[in-house]
Amino acid sequence: MKQTTHKRSPLAGRAVAAAAALLLGGGALVAVNVSASAGQDGGGSSGEARTPPARAQNASTIDCPEVVDRIPEVPPESRLVVDRELARLDSQVGAAYEQLVRERADGGSDPARVRDAVLGPLADQRSATIDRISGAIARWTQRPEGLGKLAPCRVVENDGGEGSVPPANGSGGGSESGDGSGFGFGSGSGGGFGGGQDGGAVGGPSLDDFADITRVAPNVREPRPQQAASTGTFTTECGVNENRKLNSDNVIAAPGVSNGAHHMHDYVGNQDTTAFSTDDSLAAGATSCENQQDRSTYYWPVLRLRNGQNERDANAPGGGRDGNVGEIQQPSEVTLRFRGSPVGEVVEMPRFLRIITGDAKALTNGDANANASWSCTGFEDRQLRDKYPLCPLGSRVVRTFTFQSCWDGQNTDSANHRTHVDFANEDGSCDEGFRAIPQLVQRVVYDLPPGLGFAVDSFPEQLHKPVTDHGDFINVFSERLMRKAVDCINGGENCR
Repeated sequence: MKQTTHKRSPLAGRAVAAAAALLLGGGALVAVNVSASAGQDGGGSSGEARTPPARAQNASTIDCPEVVDRIPEVPPESRLVVDRELARLDSQVGAAYEQLVRERADGGSDPARVRDAVLGPLADQRSATIDRISGAIARWTQRPEGLGKLAPCRVVENDGGEGSVPPANGSGGGSESGDGSGFGFGSGSGGGFGGGQDGGAVGGPSLDDFADITRVAPNVREPRPQQAASTGTFTTECGVNENRKLNSDNVIAAPGVSNGAHHMHDYVGNQDTTAFSTDDSLAAGATSCENQQDRSTYYWPVLRLRNGQNERDANAPGGGRDGNVGEIQQPSEVTLRFRGSPVGEVVEMPRFLRIITGDAKALTNGDANANASWSCTGFEDRQLRDKYPLCPLGSRVVRTFTFQSCWDGQNTDSANHRTHVDFANEDGSCDEGFRAIPQLVQRVVYDLPPGLGFAVDSFPEQLHKPVTDHGDFINVFSERLMRKAVDCINGGENCR
């Protein structure tokens, strides 16, 4: 089965940061015995279908329908307004999550109180924003239908259950990734925001988000190369972000919006990438790549040690104000390799092609677009989807981002930033109408202390779950360098 293909908030401010600090105080999370999570298999290789990830363990969050996936093609004249309003939806969810944290801290477990204080105001805000999105599109083409019904959200805990809090309008709306049962604020020692004996806590992650890599069965499978396969590779060397280029923008999903990601990104390659970058500014930007003809942008969420130590963004948007706390870790290795197709030759990528792999909202969206791959050096034939790896002594944490390798032959982006590219089928072929392009595989390695004291940055309501990991890429190769890369790949050579 072919892998499917796909982004979020101002948050949890002081309420969530304080709760996270309580969790981290004294390094308690690092010291937890991890035997309970050992032996959990994380799923298959990067090319196979996956079952939906488990809901957040012992933590509550807000689940809203993903509006961007229901929007038809956006007229170019409307794109800027639509992207900004989509980013506003993310901010609204983050603010509602902050309010939910405060309600819980005040002992607010009554469903009616939650509807009145959290879900009702959120639905009203989202309804107005969605109406602006529809209006912006309707100025130039037919008004999209049915977007208004996406306004209601729900609060969920684990996989739902008794005592649920449905959307404020009582319709049972919310994300289609759930079972419609809504939310129960948790009872007993491990429930709700307070966490408990099994490691659950506000903001995540929890003990159940980690697995011993040595107890995961090998699960990586690649299609067998056919006679006409393009077996070469092209590797670009762009460093490990020695320049400490970090920001919480997302120029692909939220162009023109500061802090559009609500979590920090690591950048290598183009050094001028911000929310306000254009194709022209990227083409003129400096690059950390050894080959100066590669001015591409490569970025992913930072990884932090959750050790109670403040980073310089502790009080900044994207950092502590969005619930992302701890010391940002610089990778020890970053490998950026483009490879060919197992069934034939590849064609050149268009300049300024934008690709997102994985889904930053996979906790609430479900795993349709999730593509996280976590492992350890020496064990990379075993990839985890919804678990962080616990590596043996001498082994390092590895994140692998495998990007879509089929392009529609026309567009460098699409309304949902996904439909212009696709993953290959199980045998490596592209669907009709798509062409094989060099497939980018980013491998990012970290030297971390033993234990489970680390987490990836995330939108606040995504609770730092490993399944939300994702990578972004904008191709700014020169035409000459792209030709060289394709010639190497199609010719079976390994070039740099």
